[in-house]
Amino acid sequence: MIMALAGAHSIVAQSSTFTLTGDISNLKAPVEWVFISYSAHNQHITDSVQVKQDSYGFKGNIDEPIQAELRVRYKTGRVNTARIPFNSKRDYAIVFLEPGNITVASIDSFANVAVTGSAADAEYRKLQELAKPYDNQLAELYQKSALAGRTMDTGLIRQLEKQIDSVNELANERIYGTYVKNNPASPIALYALKNWAGYEIDAAKVEPVFKTLPAAVRNTASGKEMGDKINTAKKTSIGQIAIEFTQNDTLGKPVKLSSFRGKYLLVDFWASWCRPCRLENPNLVGVFNKYKDKGFQVLSVSLDRPGTKDKWLKAIHDDGLHWWHVSDLKYWDNEVARQYGIEAIPQNLLLDPSGKIIAKNLRGEDLGRKLAAIYPD
Repeated sequence: MIMALAGAHSIVAQSSTFTLTGDISNLKAPVEWVFISYSAHNQHITDSVQVKQDSYGFKGNIDEPIQAELRVRYKTGRVNTARIPFNSKRDYAIVFLEPGNITVASIDSFANVAVTGSAADAEYRKLQELAKPYDNQLAELYQKSALAGRTMDTGLIRQLEKQIDSVNELANERIYGTYVKNNPASPIALYALKNWAGYEIDAAKVEPVFKTLPAAVRNTASGKEMGDKINTAKKTSIGQIAIEFTQNDTLGKPVKLSSFRGKYLLVDFWASWCRPCRLENPNLVGVFNKYKDKGFQVLSVSLDRPGTKDKWLKAIHDDGLHWWHVSDLKYWDNEVARQYGIEAIPQNLLLDPSGKIIAKNLRGEDLGRKLAAIYPD
């Protein structure tokens, strides 16, 4: 059991201004620019500053602890004008901002930093230490997955993806879940809760813990956003009637979800650019061909990018997806995906003939077993 970490800190800040001062005097490579990016007030903010006398600084307004990304660009030499290529393990750092004065000192690389003046960052570092064993496992699995992808070993890829999901679930529960339950007033409690909840939020599990966070946290922009996600998860949970929607098919004709009432329907969220989606398609084709004559239908909602209709259509043709397809080609802003709280793909929902959600995210053998139970031989 993980014990509570350092004591709670107040979330409500007297001032909403942060000042970040960076020291890179320990770095050997000459740094020319430092870039920062973070989200605040429902906006994505980016800024840059030129390094002077081995230091840099940023200032901004925030109302809550916020995760920021820092990266560097090195100077070119007089003889060799090629830039030093970016290396995330060396040139990229994450820092938790909060109102007040923050100092970031690079130790032996820009990525290895010591931060003072941010209680949120101190808590974040402790969580990162606890997560290291899982991160190491994941790094090894991702490396194996990349190799399997190059050799197109689909069986091994599916096996590795299951292992990756398993490690992520274990880390989220043991590290982030335990932390937020034991430290609801921590300045990074909301960050930990988001990691624990994941992209496929179980509202029945997450909402009670969310309600233990201080009202000041729940009323921040990020808190309200998380509350909205939980409410969406409740509306799209098993047992609920699927939210009605209409979106155009490949010919530009509107398709209404309720038009499939009377049949079992799999609503599948995917995209032509999504490798895990494409790897799952052969399995989906197999179960569709097996049960389509018994009334089973599939409605695929594509999160393809604007201006890429040709790629969407080519993927449908290449993968043999002979069922209904809709998309507004708005990428992650697809209106149906937003309506259903989809932030990762592939995802799917299985609806019964009344339009009620009876299962979610069935892939591989799980989908086959569920349909075999619905359509016994």
